[in-house]
Amino acid sequence: MTQFSRSLKFACVAAALILGACTPKQAAVNTTPPPAPAPAAQPAPAPVTSRILPGSAEDFRVNVGDTVHFGYDQYGVEENDKALLGRQAQWLAKYPAVRVTVEGHCDERGTREYNLALGARRANAVKEYLVSQGVSAARVETVSYGKERPICTDSNEACWTQNRRGVTVVTGGASA
Repeated sequence: MTQFSRSLKFACVAAALILGACTPKQAAVNTTPPPAPAPAAQPAPAPVTSRILPGSAEDFRVNVGDTVHFGYDQYGVEENDKALLGRQAQWLAKYPAVRVTVEGHCDERGTREYNLALGARRANAVKEYLVSQGVSAARVETVSYGKERPICTDSNEACWTQNRRGVTVVTGGASA
């Protein structure tokens, strides 16, 4: 064998060893059985966005609606609010033990005394409408807050419109 042949043979063996070292090793064969699969996980319940108890104050506020609005210096129930008050009356008929208080509110314009009187007229207008729909007057109280409890404090028409309102609040007999 010539020197060249030996060198070539040595180079081939070296290359084979190097390439063999670069190839992935075969994984050792595992003779133990795989673990038993974990019991199927129960899917998490869908997030409940609301657990509203029927007949509760929250049920009334969320599912029926509690607020009607009034025009500037007005206390008559507007046509577009009669449907909401009708739903309130139906809900109250379904839950005859529930008592409510109608709050009358005004915007910031006018004197304190004037707005207390206007708020009282607004609360009474809502009460009278509910009574006309079959709700017992004994179940409905009224209170006027005038301009003392605004929900918006900016001095502009968009804010004043929100503050001219009648709010029916469940005050007794409802489920917690």
